[in-house]
Amino acid sequence: MAFYSYIFSANYKRFAKNLKQVAKKENRSYFLLTLDTYYSILRYGVGLSDYLNYKFYSRSKKERKEYVGIKLQNTFYEKVSPSAYKKRYTLKPTFLKEFSKYTKRDFFLPNESNEQEMINFLNNHKEFMCKPLDGLGGAGVTKIITKNIKDYHEFYHKLLKDHLFLEELVLQHKDLNELCDASVNTIRIMTYNDSGNPIILWAGLRIGNGINPVDNFHAGGMGAEINLETGKLIGPALDKDLNEFPKHPKSKIKIDGFKIPFFNEIKEMVLEASLESDKILLVGWDVAVTPSGPIIIEGNRRPGFDLVQVTSNRGRMDIIREVLDRYEKK
Repeated sequence: MAFYSYIFSANYKRFAKNLKQVAKKENRSYFLLTLDTYYSILRYGVGLSDYLNYKFYSRSKKERKEYVGIKLQNTFYEKVSPSAYKKRYTLKPTFLKEFSKYTKRDFFLPNESNEQEMINFLNNHKEFMCKPLDGLGGAGVTKIITKNIKDYHEFYHKLLKDHLFLEELVLQHKDLNELCDASVNTIRIMTYNDSGNPIILWAGLRIGNGINPVDNFHAGGMGAEINLETGKLIGPALDKDLNEFPKHPKSKIKIDGFKIPFFNEIKEMVLEASLESDKILLVGWDVAVTPSGPIIIEGNRRPGFDLVQVTSNRGRMDIIREVLDRYEKK
């Protein structure tokens, strides 16, 4: 049911507009592409945006079978990251508290009687991030300069009303800051806890576009896969509309070969963090790199495959097969 709810909630008008552009560019029939879209939804369990993002209109039957669609993800994650244990990952302040060894930053959660705690937080931070308690894809995340808050009491009640919390600003490593200084550029790294022997499945860098204050793929950002051995980016970077960026559009730094600082430390950290739960076995960690080393921003118990498959330019059913093979042998 979750899959069909997802399909029916899609923006059909926007999809139709984008599909018409594809039809024109590829010199294909819009009507036939529409039929193929709905065939793909039923046959391969992909969503409307998946059809465009994964270029299904130009993929062979064999290639299409290798793509992980939203329908398969729902059943897959209920096995390896069941909903019953999601709370510590879904609620961001809960995650910050329970994984404080790895998050290493201050935050404030309003609760009807702790306005003074908020004032203390504001006195300690000249700027900070304001986030929804359980937001996805960077939605609703804003950067706030403390001196611009005119009325602390009014601000406190806005936090309560809109279910927001405050988080210490992360100072990123100079190399990543030079790449894009408008946002914290985070590494998405997927791990699987194989009965106490964690493994890394995939890693990529999410890069801000130089305009928005977040790097999320769904908020105008771009991404590039990371070579797990060398810690270097495999370029070009791509955004959700499949625009390619051999160099960052603002900093002009070359994407291919860009080296992630502290990459070995990043791998060690997420492998250790993955052992914190024997119920949520697969996690997509969002990691920032500070001047002194990596910290975890958040853990996603149901990391999407769009960034993974777009940057890989192929379906990543191999990840699903590897995880299920290990899961069924435990």
